Amino acid sequence: MGIQAETDSHYAWGRLIVTMLVAVIANAGMWAIIVIMPAVEAEFGTTRAEAALPYTLNMIGFALGNFAIGRALDRFGVTASLVMAAMGIVLGIILAVFANSIAMLSFAQLIIGLASAVGFGPLIADISHWFVRRRGIAVALVASGNYLSGAIWPMVLAGVLQDQGWRAVYTVLGVVTFCGVIPLAFLLRRKVSAQTQATAQTASFRNAQTVGLSPRTLALVLGFAGICCCVAMSMPQVHIVSLCVDLGFGAVAGAEMLSLMLLGGVVSRILSGLLADRLGGVRTLLIGSTLQGLALFLYLPAGGLVSLYVVSLVFGLSQGGIVPSYAIVVREYMPSRAAGSWVGFVLMATILGMALGGWVSGQIYDWTGSYQWAFINGIAWNGINVAIMAWLLLRSRPRATPSPREPLPV
Repeated sequence: MGIQAETDSHYAWGRLIVTMLVAVIANAGMWAIIVIMPAVEAEFGTTRAEAALPYTLNMIGFALGNFAIGRALDRFGVTASLVMAAMGIVLGIILAVFANSIAMLSFAQLIIGLASAVGFGPLIADISHWFVRRRGIAVALVASGNYLSGAIWPMVLAGVLQDQGWRAVYTVLGVVTFCGVIPLAFLLRRKVSAQTQATAQTASFRNAQTVGLSPRTLALVLGFAGICCCVAMSMPQVHIVSLCVDLGFGAVAGAEMLSLMLLGGVVSRILSGLLADRLGGVRTLLIGSTLQGLALFLYLPAGGLVSLYVVSLVFGLSQGGIVPSYAIVVREYMPSRAAGSWVGFVLMATILGMALGGWVSGQIYDWTGSYQWAFINGIAWNGINVAIMAWLLLRSRPRATPSPREPLPV
């Protein structure tokens, strides 16, 4: 089968739909912990920073899982990786249901995060092999599965939390994960051809020469940039529910703001994907990071219910395309045969930034009794990210448009 016939095909789009369904289910655990944080804080009598610890451990596990499962993807394929990860998620959920302390719940969330990472970086790396001309939008749509999960599950689980408690929330997640991810995994057994892989390897080497950095150096630069932007990103995403509880608006309003934020993020990711197909990953990433910084400023004066709803939507619309753009940059400039490992490494760094930012924001709140300085901290980190991406853009040259007779890069 020719490269053009294999990529951007009807099969590729069908695979994209299945992949998105898997992502929506597999990512649920990382959003559930945000919804239950106030209930956990009340049950165990902890500080705000201690209540955020399970989320922090979840994101550390999620970060490590993106790299580890990404390497497994390169070696064993996506189906085997998904089945093993689904079993890991269920195991972590069982431990969480029986947790009798913050420490035990945090350990359970570490396992959940490690396994649920299969629904992010590894799936993004896998789908990137199946698209050429529409790679940007394909990657963005799969990455949107993470945000769709965040938009759907907090709303669904808020009712379960209110009626039956946070342990019932986790029971529901375990059943859905087992019955959903494993059957869908077997629909993704087909692998991309060796010819397509070889063409991709040549294209990525040619692009890497234009930026003047080795894959390892570029990965480290992107990783640090990812940490910076996601420390900033984490403040609204991790603490919006707790902020609403503090202001007297309640956890349900906070869950609605989180869902609105993430729905805006889905729109942002789709638009960024379309933009990346025209401008490339570096330019798209720089635009998204700049908009995120501007949106964070809007949280400083916001204190009313309506204003927080509006700003949360604006923030989602501003920052959603940032993380997928890292994956596009990796696929444009790094070896295709190790796409799972490189995408996993860079996305691991972005998620570590989320974990660090979530914890730091909680600490700043405990020190100051307010989230104002936590937002200012995020704005400062975001500025570093903008500077790095501007520097990288100045080093690189615009991508050449492939000749009609030239093999298409994958």
